Amino acid sequence: MTGQLPFPRQHARTQRFTLGAPRGYAISPDGARVVFLRSLTGTDRTQQLWVLDLAEGREFAAADPRALLAGADEELPPEERARRERTREGSAGIVGYAVDTAIELAAFTLSGRLFVSELRAGTTRELPVQGPVVDPRPSPDGRHIAFVAQGRLRVVPVDGTNTADAAGDGTAGGGADRVLAEPEGPDVTWGLAEFIAAEEMGRYRGFWWSPDSDRVLAARVDESPVRRWWISDPAHPDREPAQIRYPAAGTPNAGVTLALFGLDGSRTDVTWDTGRYPYLARVHWSAAGPPLLLVQSRDQRDQRYLTVDVRTGTTRTVHEEEDEAWVEPFPGVPAWTPDGRLVRIADEGGARKLFVGDRPLTAAPLHVRAVLDIGEDDVLFSASGTEMHDVGVYRAWFRGSGDQGGWERVGDRPYPTVSSAVRGGDLVVLSQASLERPGAQVEVVRLGADGGEKTLAAIGSYAEEPVLTARPRLVLAGEREIPCAVLLPAGYAEGDGPLPVLMDPYGGPHGQRVVAAHNAHLTSQWFADQGFAVIVADGRGTPGRSPGWEKAVSRQLAEVVLADQVHALQALAGSFPLDLERVAIRGWSFGGYLAGLAALRRPDVFHAAVVGAPVTDLRLYDTHYQERYLGHPDEEPEVYAANSLITDEGLSGAAEQHRPMLIVHGLADDNVVVAHALRLSSALLAAGRPHEVLPLSGVTHMTPQEQVAENLLLLQVDFLKRALRST
Repeated sequence: MTGQLPFPRQHARTQRFTLGAPRGYAISPDGARVVFLRSLTGTDRTQQLWVLDLAEGREFAAADPRALLAGADEELPPEERARRERTREGSAGIVGYAVDTAIELAAFTLSGRLFVSELRAGTTRELPVQGPVVDPRPSPDGRHIAFVAQGRLRVVPVDGTNTADAAGDGTAGGGADRVLAEPEGPDVTWGLAEFIAAEEMGRYRGFWWSPDSDRVLAARVDESPVRRWWISDPAHPDREPAQIRYPAAGTPNAGVTLALFGLDGSRTDVTWDTGRYPYLARVHWSAAGPPLLLVQSRDQRDQRYLTVDVRTGTTRTVHEEEDEAWVEPFPGVPAWTPDGRLVRIADEGGARKLFVGDRPLTAAPLHVRAVLDIGEDDVLFSASGTEMHDVGVYRAWFRGSGDQGGWERVGDRPYPTVSSAVRGGDLVVLSQASLERPGAQVEVVRLGADGGEKTLAAIGSYAEEPVLTARPRLVLAGEREIPCAVLLPAGYAEGDGPLPVLMDPYGGPHGQRVVAAHNAHLTSQWFADQGFAVIVADGRGTPGRSPGWEKAVSRQLAEVVLADQVHALQALAGSFPLDLERVAIRGWSFGGYLAGLAALRRPDVFHAAVVGAPVTDLRLYDTHYQERYLGHPDEEPEVYAANSLITDEGLSGAAEQHRPMLIVHGLADDNVVVAHALRLSSALLAAGRPHEVLPLSGVTHMTPQEQVAENLLLLQVDFLKRALRST
């Protein structure tokens, strides 16, 4: 039985216990339906589209990919494969969908084909259009579907009736679809998010319907200025390398602009100072106001909130923010309240606050993370409080009888938790994970007008139960009060003596690891059960505490994040059985960079490192991320030299004392390309420092392959035990 499998295999087969768990919710405004995605078992990768009928209290599948594809394997077009890599999507089937305002109609793709589901009836049909189809989205009134195919923005009536070819391309794809926006060249696309937006800004869309369903606001992306890179597969020398456009730090970005396209064939270009504000971070368009844009300067110290005049395409600044470190785009904002006030999240007075207009609705100790929904008189948002690991869902009122100048938490579970929510009308799908049990509990609750809630239904999960139980102790380490999770082997007794230590961080921006959720600590617990005391430390730079905590890494990324790992380790040594003569560190992505820093710069503290998919040459990573923290490499080259692994500064410790290092990297990674690992290996070789390199053929930054994910855990443990025995 699957429950009897060793943890590494179960962890890989279940995709970290995410398969079978519900996700991707939408709630009809009449409170009749909740739509969501879920696969049939905890090892089934194929996501189905489900509907919960609240009146009847039953769930039914509205779309089954296996039936719709007649059992054929799914074939992803390159654009869809890239979208999934940016969102770290490893499952299959219906991995995403979009709905109309009434939640009567859902649109999605399978193998580049367009399907629509009538959600009340639970029926699904294919619309014949030119493809391959990417990101289909119904108009708010549910009468049309807009989508992208081969860089063209197209539209098709849901009823299949033919319409005039307003774009003039003379084709209807064998159906009724037509082109709204035609690329002017091979490097131009309409309606897709560029790499930087999807990878670093959290903007995965490239077009937005008007509230009246008569126009589409679309992004034009010109990648011709972006330098070409090639991703090859050495395991298949007969195959041509894949060409990508990668905007490395200090190099040109894609040009991004906007235009309004009417279903009548009209076009209105949107204008703003793209030279000063080249980054399009957010777009919001609702019935409460004109289109709202958030644009950023290249150095990300200045961002503006713009409104768009839909008649002329001109823009007007309604708010501006500046910060000497950087400004941050947040999920769910900017947006309008129903009465036309600007909703935003901003740093003020040492706190991250929620604003409606010029009025802050929150204050410390709440640290606002995202806006989840905006109601008639309240805002639903997520935030952490006095404890970073406790992430809750809150509501704050901006008018009406509930306007008490404060906020309340949604959910009646014992805290702490890690919670998220989706709202429709007065219903909320509330997901709450905790340390007490695996997975998350998902409930549909009705919010009271002035506070409180009533549970109406639960949405079941088919996710597997892990074969082990995580037992993290969440503590604050040292004078800096660094949040840490400490995990000891199952059955460890106080008299068993000190344990070799494994630091297991991410440790960087946007990567909180110390959270009040059981499944988040499973892999760390498994490493602990192999005989280690495992420490996960969220030092400065990680999210959740305060703006100052996050921005302490500006221009001194390496120094700060490494110092906090050392500080946490040494502070915990007096309270836990840590053998400081045998300390290892492992990490992936930023965590891999941090592991490399530890072994190279503090060999007096760290005795071995697993360096997974690391950024080693900081000039080789992308513009929006790297320049946010380190500035422009041409203007501040000394900052890049001081923070990179392969410069003289980065390799300083390697010249003093060798520490065993295992470098792991996927050869198909298009985010942190394998050149990072190869340059580190070359630098170590030149310094005469032995090390091990594990190349992963055909693997991207996600490592979704089952056998790869399983064996990576086993190989890391083998390396760590060998390395620490030799110290």
